[in-house]
Amino acid sequence: MILYYSGTGNSRYAAERIGREIGDEVLNLFERLKERDFSELHSERPWVVVTPVYAWRIPRILQEWLLETELAGSRQIYFVVTCGAGIGNAGKYARVLCEQKRMEYRGCLEVLMPENYIAMFAAPQEDEARKIIGRAEGIIDQAAEAVRAGQPFPEKMVTLTDRVLSGVVNPIFYPMFVHANKFYATDACISCGKCAKVCPLGNIRLENGRPVWGKNCTHCMACICRCPREAVEYGKHSRGLPRYVFPGEKTEEGENCPEGQALRKGENER
Repeated sequence: MILYYSGTGNSRYAAERIGREIGDEVLNLFERLKERDFSELHSERPWVVVTPVYAWRIPRILQEWLLETELAGSRQIYFVVTCGAGIGNAGKYARVLCEQKRMEYRGCLEVLMPENYIAMFAAPQEDEARKIIGRAEGIIDQAAEAVRAGQPFPEKMVTLTDRVLSGVVNPIFYPMFVHANKFYATDACISCGKCAKVCPLGNIRLENGRPVWGKNCTHCMACICRCPREAVEYGKHSRGLPRYVFPGEKTEEGENCPEGQALRKGENER
């Protein structure tokens, strides 16, 4: 079974592509994470966890869910980790998680996808994003083939920088930077509530038709990137930057994103 968590669609795409290639069930963990649903899952086939990397490890909300949830049946588990630049030494900590769950770690595969972390960086323009996705497809297919063949993922060469990012920076990155206090809605907000719907932690509520952020944020960037009017900003950094949602993902409930709009340049007047 393929389990995935995705803020803006990169990991969803990878998970669904793997699922099609190996003919296995694909499960979106969004509702389970949001509702803190730790009920048992069962699969006789190996587990494949597809997730973005947050601060060079798998997201803490996903790690907690995996530790609390009984994954019955197969004891083998693969990790496919999407990222904008690199996953650091995320594999080490995925391996530790597997040891805690008494499961067989089958490797952690890095898949470079378009950057979406616009709290600190800039998402690519549409043409570049599509090129990045095109290059990633071969790696995703290699992941599927390894799972189908029962082979472990190849070991990633880990540098000293990787070890520092995952081992030293990650523990201080969360308390120092992962907060919601810089998010706000501009006058372009149409009170659609999309930001609240896509928050995996239920951290956003509407007050008088405007979103208000609480303290439980994981910086998934779903609220800012999935806003259909680009009305959500993150301090001054996000102003004028393109938002990123995987091409073809829905921008509004029931409405497919028109070609090109998923990666449209932000409006400078906000």
